[in-house]
Amino acid sequence: MSLSVQQNVIELRRYLLHPRRREDLITLFDRHLVESQEECGMSVLGQFRDLDRPDDFVWLRGFSDMDSRRHSLASFYDGPLWAAHRDEANATMERFDDVLLLHPVGEDTGFALAGVKRPFASGQAEIGTVFALYTFPLVPERADDFPAYFSHVILPVLVEAGAPAGARLETEQSKNTFPRLPVRDKERVFVWIGRFDSRAEHHRFARRLHSAPGWQDAMANAFESFTNAPVSLCRLAPTARSLLH
Repeated sequence: MSLSVQQNVIELRRYLLHPRRREDLITLFDRHLVESQEECGMSVLGQFRDLDRPDDFVWLRGFSDMDSRRHSLASFYDGPLWAAHRDEANATMERFDDVLLLHPVGEDTGFALAGVKRPFASGQAEIGTVFALYTFPLVPERADDFPAYFSHVILPVLVEAGAPAGARLETEQSKNTFPRLPVRDKERVFVWIGRFDSRAEHHRFARRLHSAPGWQDAMANAFESFTNAPVSLCRLAPTARSLLH
């Protein structure tokens, strides 16, 4: 499958799994929980191993809007495919409520997926690509102004260090239309996701970034007081069937 329509609402889902159960969930997910969700009207954008947290599974799911999200989730979670695999999937999970509801910050800031094909075979060799996911926890009163600050001040530093423009997402503030699945709705965040061809390429980028005066100065000053907690980094490796690869 390839996508040509921009996803306007995106769930960023992080699951803490029981020790040594991540590969079990990935096998189940890639075989049974991709097309079965997309047949219900949503898009499985990417599923990943967290390279620094061996029991974390991270994935992204997209919707055209909040109303279609409600209908699609109800169709899937009340349907036969989830019923058939629910117990097996849930048995791998310790926590599954770390979920951010996001949307692209503007035109051409989401994922460029037109023409991108999902790998078909679940047993292929590991993909070497790394997606770097930076989460900026924002002061709520200043959150609306952060995307412009990021574009004008932070993004040039990232690009100078060797990063792509990447995807830029912010908190979707609409009411959760499917409360059976909780989301972190008491906070405002900004998320930047950049793709790198290899771990070595991302390592070189990170080394250049952390020696860049603009980045160090911004971090030391809480990005001019926009952030209220440290910026977090997740290095994500796509599974064999991730659309984002």
